[in-house]
Amino acid sequence: MKILYGLTFLLVFSCSEKVEDRCFASNMSEAFQSYTEKKPFTVQQILEKKPNYLEIINLKKYRSFKEDSIQSRHNYESDELSEKRWKVYQHDYRVFKDRFSDQFSFLHKQQVGGMVYALGTNELGFWLLKIENDKPSAYFLGLSFSHYYVNNIQQKPIIDRDFLELEGSFVKIIKVPGLPGYDDYSAISDGKLFKINLKDLTRDSDHDGYNDIFEQSFGLNPNNPDTDGDGVNDFDDLNPMFKSSKNKFTELYELLMPQYADGTSDLKKQHYTFTVFENDCDYFHQISPDYRILFIPESDNKKTYYAKMTDVTRLGISKMKKNKNDPNKFYISNSGSSYVNDYSAEYKNGKWELEMIGGIDI
Repeated sequence: MKILYGLTFLLVFSCSEKVEDRCFASNMSEAFQSYTEKKPFTVQQILEKKPNYLEIINLKKYRSFKEDSIQSRHNYESDELSEKRWKVYQHDYRVFKDRFSDQFSFLHKQQVGGMVYALGTNELGFWLLKIENDKPSAYFLGLSFSHYYVNNIQQKPIIDRDFLELEGSFVKIIKVPGLPGYDDYSAISDGKLFKINLKDLTRDSDHDGYNDIFEQSFGLNPNNPDTDGDGVNDFDDLNPMFKSSKNKFTELYELLMPQYADGTSDLKKQHYTFTVFENDCDYFHQISPDYRILFIPESDNKKTYYAKMTDVTRLGISKMKKNKNDPNKFYISNSGSSYVNDYSAEYKNGKWELEMIGGIDI
């Protein structure tokens, strides 16, 4: 679900007009931008916008979305059965959990010679996971989870010779009344086989550790292992799209970044876990984060096909607005799927002081 942007804000500063427009609000009419729900794609629109490497086959015999989702949810099973199922899952996918930590949920494990495959899912979408000679690799499928549903129960193995084959349906997202931030799905066309050649899926032209489909989906350069030219390989760069810099406004954005309290995981080693922001502000782009981030443009005309097809933003930080009576005071907000927090930010003695001045719980 798209987040709501609360207050968006400004500043008159010695920088170019373009940076001014991207980072600072000129009037309060920009401050309350609400998310307008987009119309669900039709089957024809999904087919027209599908990536070229994807083949879609209509199945004559298939599990419907409804049948698969009901049988795989286990809503009414006992605690004993639930615990037993969890232990089986932990046992079956231990090798993937050991190599990928908590970066994915796992499905459809399959052994092919000396390789072990599984389908992985995270907030970015679907991935093919592979372990070969104890080395883990993950390949992004580039299929929007807003429109593609992969059955939790597959009728046959997902790897068939040189192809990944996944049974599923076309779906649309529906909002659940009374549960802000919660999305559910409804089928619009059942009985699909999604087929991708493994050569297309695993292609990594710049050998940086991310497949071309991932880089094309999120705006990285698939032909350059260091997209932002900062000397750090994209795979190891926490901010691979933009060079980091230090100034008082990057420091302000860093203060407002969400904090992850889980001390058991080294987020810098989680190469496939990204927090995505929809924001054009240069100062935000130049932060030095503690975990992996990506940015997508605010304008649909500048977004990649994947960013247009699916929503991977869960958090946001607004633009800034200057206090007319105090050049060192600004207003800014951060937000998530169920909240907006508004702050007064004052730059004093070389550091920022934040005061929460409002907000809403959605």
